[in-house]
Amino acid sequence: MNREAIYSDETNQYLSPMEPKVNQPVAIRLRVAKGDNVKVHLVTMENISYEMRLVRQGDLFDYYEVMAPGREKNFSYIFSVEGDGDFCYYDKMGASDFARPQYAFKIIPGFSTPDWAKGAVMYQILVDRFANGDPSNDVEDREYHYIMTKSHKMKDWYELPNPEFDVAEFYGGDLEGVRQKLDYLKSLGVEVIYFNPIFVSPSNHKYDSADYDHIDPHYGKIVKDEGELLQENEYDNTKATRFICRVTDKENLEASNQFFADFIREAHAKGIRVILDGVFNHCGSFNKWLNREGIYLPEKGYEPGAYQQKDSPYHNFFSFIDDRDEMWPGNGSYEGWWGHDTLPKLNYEGSEELYQYILDIGKKWVSEPYNADGWRLDVAADLGHSQECNHRFWRDFRKAVKEANPDAIVLAEHYGDATSWLSGGEWDTIMNYDAFMEPLSYFVTGMEKHSDGFDPMAQGDSERFENSMKHFMSRFTGPSLYCAMNQLSNHDHSRFLTRTNQKVGRAAQLGVEAASEGVNVPLYKVAIMMQMTLPGAPTLYYGDEAGVCGFTDPDNRRTYPWGRENRPLLDYYRDMILVHKCSSALRRGSFKFLKRDKFVTCYGRFNEVEKYVVAVNVGSEDMEVSIPVYLAEVTDGEMIQAIITNEKGYSIMPVKHTVKGGFLNLTLHKYTGIVLKKEM
Repeated sequence: MNREAIYSDETNQYLSPMEPKVNQPVAIRLRVAKGDNVKVHLVTMENISYEMRLVRQGDLFDYYEVMAPGREKNFSYIFSVEGDGDFCYYDKMGASDFARPQYAFKIIPGFSTPDWAKGAVMYQILVDRFANGDPSNDVEDREYHYIMTKSHKMKDWYELPNPEFDVAEFYGGDLEGVRQKLDYLKSLGVEVIYFNPIFVSPSNHKYDSADYDHIDPHYGKIVKDEGELLQENEYDNTKATRFICRVTDKENLEASNQFFADFIREAHAKGIRVILDGVFNHCGSFNKWLNREGIYLPEKGYEPGAYQQKDSPYHNFFSFIDDRDEMWPGNGSYEGWWGHDTLPKLNYEGSEELYQYILDIGKKWVSEPYNADGWRLDVAADLGHSQECNHRFWRDFRKAVKEANPDAIVLAEHYGDATSWLSGGEWDTIMNYDAFMEPLSYFVTGMEKHSDGFDPMAQGDSERFENSMKHFMSRFTGPSLYCAMNQLSNHDHSRFLTRTNQKVGRAAQLGVEAASEGVNVPLYKVAIMMQMTLPGAPTLYYGDEAGVCGFTDPDNRRTYPWGRENRPLLDYYRDMILVHKCSSALRRGSFKFLKRDKFVTCYGRFNEVEKYVVAVNVGSEDMEVSIPVYLAEVTDGEMIQAIITNEKGYSIMPVKHTVKGGFLNLTLHKYTGIVLKKEM
């Protein structure tokens, strides 16, 4: 019995329907090597066994199937295979001599993720650093005071951020700038924009929301611009009257919301969806509910904040450590997320009004007239003060969002095991750190994702990479895995191109110039190929395609280098995205590791009509490999090279390669990646 040939997964090819409704029967399939005389059973985790019958014989494999009865609740299963004096179980990690319930396949009746998100090409934008389309809404010097500094308008778009502290440095990027670049994004192949927060906030990153109901006019439209800037020796934001007008006047707020509604309408017309960043665990000290800075004025229609008065209608939105009457006005004893007084933690257990308010915010922005396509949820596992509250809230949030827009996605930031949130009633999927960013970074570069460490033994360790990927992918069901956000870089970690220089540290210690010294572009291009061919939604961090470098934040938040792009890299990204988008197998097909060696990994992506093989060498020596491509359902004959990259550049010339006896022999030069397709 050929154990390597045994295969099943949670794609449509082996699970039909892939996303069954409640009580809907499901056809579950398993393949074995052609001619293996075996008995196959599906075994549920309740120890119910179903005999599977042979339903199809292909050129390479025999396919067994059982029609599992419909269920109301989630159920898990593995397979048992017996034949030729051998017996094994099969689960998400592969064949095993013993049952491993932790790696069982899982069906969640009634759970589905948006079809458009499966394998979608996403593009993350930190708005202030992408493009300045409307200088009239730029944050001005001394417009207000925040965290020991005054706002500062950066005069040179190409000047690098302060490597130690840049929270109040503004380059002027805005939504109009993004609107003007929609055609660029379309030409790149982008299908979804994921915005870092864009609601009213005093910082450039905007993870400290002041008003969830409105787009920040510095990103939108300022139609009323009155008042004064702070003087050099002033730190009292009640005197920052220009700022107060800009971010609290209803004319500016309504104009900015309307601009955003128009923006999404235009993006949708170009076939680009939009995901918003929801920061609901905490808000900011500027928030109108707290109003620590005193900028939300009663004469403008705002209620007193919880920092100002104990009888504020928002008092229970926050947890005050010292709740005595004499602590007001100016009670600063509220709980801060990780102790930060600029990030007040929201008190969901203490306020049903807050609870419902945020649910309404979730609905508002995915509904008319905005019609955003979903949410990315910041530090989602931290929300609330208990797991019970956290899970209850996300269940209610999902219900509210899906009722408002059934096609919206609910995608969470999460490190570690997200199984309890991905069981059908809460999140659709997550930012894929465990089953993409971390194992890929270590395999390709040996670097930790912040550039905080280098492990030379991890670089090129294909066994570690394969085991990590399989282990962490097993925590997903198919619907969640295929829309998981696969990023090489983002706003919280070093740029992947910088990681290729294997310099350990941060910009404040090493200097900003070190981020681009000794980078390995050919190695980076291999990582890009893997990003575009592994299961999930490949997500670019703005400027990745242009060769932007940077250590972890704030250095990773450099501006997009318009006019100074690495053009060959940009062309490669565009062609690699095209290869991904043109393939149903690469977007949502089955996945199987085929071959590994030191510095080399090979894997297949396949469905009933397309068969792809990807082979990469991340080492500095040439490697000869013989790949058992038959395991990716590739029959003998010719495979066509879709794209290849190496030290000399890249090519999309359709070079033919011969498959004989189920194997493909290749010479992989150093820093090489190749994608091959079986002609059908």
